[in-house]
Amino acid sequence: MAHKYVFFFGDGKAEGDGSDKGLLGGKGAGLAEMTNLGIPVPPGFTISTEACISYYTNNSQYPAGMWDQLLEALKKLEVATGKGFGRVENPLLVSVRSGARASMPGMMDTVLNLGLNDETVLGLAKKSGNERFAWDSYRRFISMFGDVVLDVAHHHFEAILRSMKSERNVQVDTDLTTADLKELVGRYEDLVKKETGAPFPQEPLEQLKYSINAVFGSWNNPRAKTYRRINKIPDDWGTAVNIQAMVFGNMGDTSGTGVAFTRNPSTGEKAFFGEYLINAQGEDVVAGIRTPEPIASLKDKMPEVYGQLEEVYLRLEAHYKDMQDIEFTVEQNVLYMLQTRTGKRTARSAIKIAHDMFNEGLIDKKTAVLRVTPEQVDQLLHPMIDPNVQYTALAKGLPASPGAAVGKIVFQSEHAEDWAGRGEKVILVRVETSPDDIGGMNVAQGILTATGGMTSHAAVVARGMGKCCVAGCGALQIDAAKKELRIGDTVLREGDFITINGTTGEVINGQVDLVEPELSSEFADILDWSDEYRRLGVRTNADTPHDSTVAREFGAEGIGLCRTEHMFFEGDRIDAVREMILAESPDARRRALAKIKPYQKEDFLGLFRAMDGLPVTIRLLDPPLHEFLPHTEQDIQKVANATGLSAAQLKRKAEELHEFNPMLGHRGCRLGISHPEVYEMQVEAIMEAACELKKEGFDVKPEIMIPLVGHVKELAELREMTVSISDEIIARYGVEMQYLVGTMIELPRAAITADEIAREADFFSFGTNDLTQTTLGISRDDSGKFLPLYVEKKIFPEDPFVSIDEAGVGVLVQMGVDKGRQTRPDIKTGICGEHGGDPASVFFCHRIGLDYVSCSPYRIPIARLAAAHAALSE
Repeated sequence: MAHKYVFFFGDGKAEGDGSDKGLLGGKGAGLAEMTNLGIPVPPGFTISTEACISYYTNNSQYPAGMWDQLLEALKKLEVATGKGFGRVENPLLVSVRSGARASMPGMMDTVLNLGLNDETVLGLAKKSGNERFAWDSYRRFISMFGDVVLDVAHHHFEAILRSMKSERNVQVDTDLTTADLKELVGRYEDLVKKETGAPFPQEPLEQLKYSINAVFGSWNNPRAKTYRRINKIPDDWGTAVNIQAMVFGNMGDTSGTGVAFTRNPSTGEKAFFGEYLINAQGEDVVAGIRTPEPIASLKDKMPEVYGQLEEVYLRLEAHYKDMQDIEFTVEQNVLYMLQTRTGKRTARSAIKIAHDMFNEGLIDKKTAVLRVTPEQVDQLLHPMIDPNVQYTALAKGLPASPGAAVGKIVFQSEHAEDWAGRGEKVILVRVETSPDDIGGMNVAQGILTATGGMTSHAAVVARGMGKCCVAGCGALQIDAAKKELRIGDTVLREGDFITINGTTGEVINGQVDLVEPELSSEFADILDWSDEYRRLGVRTNADTPHDSTVAREFGAEGIGLCRTEHMFFEGDRIDAVREMILAESPDARRRALAKIKPYQKEDFLGLFRAMDGLPVTIRLLDPPLHEFLPHTEQDIQKVANATGLSAAQLKRKAEELHEFNPMLGHRGCRLGISHPEVYEMQVEAIMEAACELKKEGFDVKPEIMIPLVGHVKELAELREMTVSISDEIIARYGVEMQYLVGTMIELPRAAITADEIAREADFFSFGTNDLTQTTLGISRDDSGKFLPLYVEKKIFPEDPFVSIDEAGVGVLVQMGVDKGRQTRPDIKTGICGEHGGDPASVFFCHRIGLDYVSCSPYRIPIARLAAAHAALSE
């Protein structure tokens, strides 16, 4: 017996249910579940994702038995509807839609009204008693099938339609007469023959096979691949195909179609949110061809239908216990549901919905925490317009996705990607985005469209990405060919700056100051709930009291990395640092260091005060000394004047310190060993600051970190010096002070010999930035030339500097932890590279049993939530 690939749903019963997303795709599983719940769903059948995978592995051939199963399901569909597929007198028309297990809105292909041809269109007209509707459906089918299946570009059909409307002097499609539509069908058929060299296919089964192939094929179209890469969706999942009896929203004023959300996807407000169009089909709503009406007005136009819809959406939300994104069609006052899926939402909305549903008793606390993803939290930290700034908006559109963005205008996605690749901040400006714009949308700071509503492609995708978006700004007159837009009398060109406010819908000329957002009390609750479940500690990378205070407000449990070298560049202290570097003897160096020490001590006093009661890990000087010297002629002369040295002396010293590979050169603990007076000064400054505050009643917990250790003897020598100085200062101040001396593991040899190094270390902090460089042999500064290509070709699944390379760098980290604990079971372990704020890397750190992660202040909430998700996912 052949493997089952086709699953029927109809008459209140489905072969499958909502748990079958992996097999039926999200759309198919939703249709099956709604059918089983007795919700009005047009009957149909789903071709499984397994069939798609087989299609790709079998040279674009259907798996054995699939087509026969499809023909059998088609017969069942004819019985369920009382119509005949390809039959003239009462034709059955179907929709063919994609449906991956993860929502990919607009990325893959759809064909509606399939089954129409030059004969069945006459039968549809006769059966429906509505000749105009039949020909409107046929012209839509030819246009969509021509674009999706026959590769006749959509803009060719649009040009013919625009020409027809111009000839008839009408503004909208619905003003075209039956005779106009018949003529339009003829023009479309002529276009297809001209572009393909063959007549438009008339055989419905042939149309169906071609459309299934096109939907399978669209799984690997460029926009779908880009979307999967951005959203980390596996390439081998495949898409299901949903074939469903058509119901028609374009049968006049008693019909319509709409898209809605059971709660507001932008704000999370508990209110039915959506849009609809009378006398339209689904693509009219999402494509921005016509401006839709808010769902609330349907209550006045079709009160009975609205009442039914309200009952259905409340039932679906209670059933799924989550906000739903639904599609519906009304055919002559009868409601049909076409889709339900978990709705994409902004971060602000996700937090409010999770919080509200917990308070409503729909979900428990763990589920509420899991409903907010760490990636969404990142969106929350996006800027908004400074409320103190005065500005005048040029125009106002729909506030489709909140936040604010400033950037240079670009009109094409390719340009957005090119400009962003050069480091430019851009705003993608389009009449309306299409799924092909996914790459440009991903790199843009924000998106601005002239048409489309709150459920348009631009709005839905932008919200999912956390991008600021203003949609449907009708005042925009865009001339992409001239690369300019007009808003009233104002003309803006590509490269000009604009600011958009996705919270208010405003479009502003020029650059407006942005500020960081304030976080809601609901978000604070979600983070507090997260803390109940996470095992990993979360610290911050901070070098100033201000950053430390910000991090503490975000919930940091200490400082995991203070880079002391950042302090050397403040104010006039760089002059003393340069004097120290230029010194020709240890005594001269110590005299210069004596000038630096008060600055360092003041810095540490500020950090310890801000982190009262929490540990502070301070890394001793790490970078090579040449980084502090001037390099340009102008800067060399300026320093020469300040120090009294000649420019020639400065150049000679710079040449003397020059290294071919400074990342692997004279830096870190190697500096401490060759110039111990530098580390001596820093340890003195740390411990004197700690002891002074201890005497004032502060709870100070210093942790001194020695960087770039590759051999235990390096650490042993520098630890001895650190302990000797620290103990002498503690005795001098007469206080009791607990402190730790540890190291940063950032070289492969350190990880491999961690059992030896642990003899001299109270803690390990894995510096995964440098460990990635030294393990992979890739310079972080130079890899931008080829790393994006490596990620695109899937040589690396992710940029290894963004998300930890678990199979390589991760193995070394695991080895370092395990070996370190063999020698010292209580050794404290954490990471302090940029990976500490990456959700996937936080999951890895949880899995291998680290004690904490450390990240930049504004990523603290992300790390807290990711750590909770890691614990709850076990």
